[in-house]
Amino acid sequence: MAMRAAATAAAPRGLRRLFSSFPLPPPPSTSATTAPPPAEPSPNLFVSGLSKRTTSEGLREAFSKFGEVVHAKVVTDRVSGYSKGFGFVRYATVEQAAEGIKGMDGKFLDGWVIFAEYARPRTPRPPPENDGIPSGRPMY
Repeated sequence: MAMRAAATAAAPRGLRRLFSSFPLPPPPSTSATTAPPPAEPSPNLFVSGLSKRTTSEGLREAFSKFGEVVHAKVVTDRVSGYSKGFGFVRYATVEQAAEGIKGMDGKFLDGWVIFAEYARPRTPRPPPENDGIPSGRPMY
């Protein structure tokens, strides 16, 4: 029994000695995981945090308090028709868009806190590489 107690007491010291002789690598730097820079001001806004019940008309009404909304669109799921939780609002001017962000960022819409920011331009996607094979058909 005494040997068993001595062995269990020595184990943690042995592990400490093992880990102290081999330095652990530093944690990954946070600079690699930083957020992208903020988008440039534009009349287009990206709105996130939307409820599944939010409609394009409801989004338009909420943002129209801060300026002339040219277009408002809630992105929906093709199958269910419910909101995917984000959408876009386009104002007539950049100044109105800034007022829209100031007025709606962090506010409640349909019971959910929403976030509004300037929309980033879409990154171009490379064309699909199918090597001349029509997609969706098996090769024979």
